[in-house]
This record gives sequence, structure tokens and C-alpha cells, in this order.
Amino acid sequence: MQNAEDAVHELDVVAYLHSGMLTTLKMCAPLLLAPLLSGLAIAIFQAITQISDATLSFLPKLCATIASAYYAGPFLSRTIADYMHQSLANLVLVGGQ
Repeated sequence: MQNAEDAVHELDVVAYLHSGMLTTLKMCAPLLLAPLLSGLAIAIFQAITQISDATLSFLPKLCATIASAYYAGPFLSRTIADYMHQSLANLVLVGGQ
């Protein structure tokens, strides 16, 4: 058994889980919001012009996803690197020397 001062407290575990979920949200948001917004714009365009072609929205959504991955790439890599650095630093506190 561990000493009370060496044990990882429940609040620490909750903080680690919160950090992981926040990082997941940061990583997914750019890649999900771009096709969402482009799909909304295309849907409004289709409603205005009364074009009802389902394949019309595929290519712009694909291009928006690729563009958002390209432009958000540095942010995504920095975010995951910071999270891994923090996780590995906390691993030493939890697991040992």
C-alpha cells in the first residue's frame, strides 16, 4: 500500500481525464467544424437555387476537410505534443522514479 502523501488522489485522476477530453475536443474540432460549415453553406445554396443533387456537397466537404487538416496541422501537432509531454511528466508522479 502507498502512503497517503504518495497516493494519487481522485481529484488528480479527474484532472487527468478532463485534460484528455479537452485535448480530444481540441483535436477534433477543426476537422469536424470545416465540413459542418461547408455543408451548411451548400445546403443553403441548394435551398436557394432548388438544386437537389446529393453528390454536389461531397467534393466541397472533402476539400474543406483536407484544407482544415492542412492549415490546422501545426496546431494539432503542438496540441498532441503538449498533451503527451504533460502526460509523461505526470506518469513519473504516479508510477515512480
